[in-house]
Amino acid sequence: MKPRFVGRLGLADVVTVSNAALGFLAAVAATVDIGLAARLLLLASVADALDGVVARRRGGTTVGPYLDSLADVSSFGATPALVVTMAVAEAWGLATPRGAVAVAGAALFVATAVTRLGLYTAYDSDAAETEGVQTTLAATILGATVLAGFTAPIVLAPLTFLLAGLMLAPITYPDLHAQDAVVMGIVQVAAIGLGGRMGRQLVGSIGRGFAFGLLFLSLSYLFLGPRFYWRRD
Repeated sequence: MKPRFVGRLGLADVVTVSNAALGFLAAVAATVDIGLAARLLLLASVADALDGVVARRRGGTTVGPYLDSLADVSSFGATPALVVTMAVAEAWGLATPRGAVAVAGAALFVATAVTRLGLYTAYDSDAAETEGVQTTLAATILGATVLAGFTAPIVLAPLTFLLAGLMLAPITYPDLHAQDAVVMGIVQVAAIGLGGRMGRQLVGSIGRGFAFGLLFLSLSYLFLGPRFYWRRD
């Protein structure tokens, strides 16, 4: 008797499930080292991009869109919120008034991410654009912010509130074109591989430079994409 998933899941679905697993590992890492958590979070984002590439080349399955949304809830909803929460706990404490407000922002981030993913799966999954900031982009911005060294809650907490609001804002974001997604992916992988506490100071500095580059590209698309990013007719 074969397991139920045999013959029903494709290669793209395996990549999607690995995204969810990376999200869990990032959540665990957040309790120890938010820098490591940020790198795993960005790695999950790379997996999220790869599953779309694999699906286009090898074909998708009926269950694919559902798995994608479920994985994204873990990796780009709950995990970024936990990263912010751990940063707040270390710097402010969770029982303080400002700590409680920051945690409320993290909870709002999860709620809006889940809502947006449900709306995307129902209405936008086959479109070339979508309403509201993509959860992957929101999580990437938070991860890049941490890797760039901006780990203070005074930065992360307001940013979390902003991204939570933008995920449900009536702002249309076009999908990235393939060549732009590749550039983002290269910068992202470099930030992951070269960032963190490296033995050689130069390598660590280069990694932080890529993290700044990823943050710049992500914020540029966040604020300028809806109006200035070129669309294909």
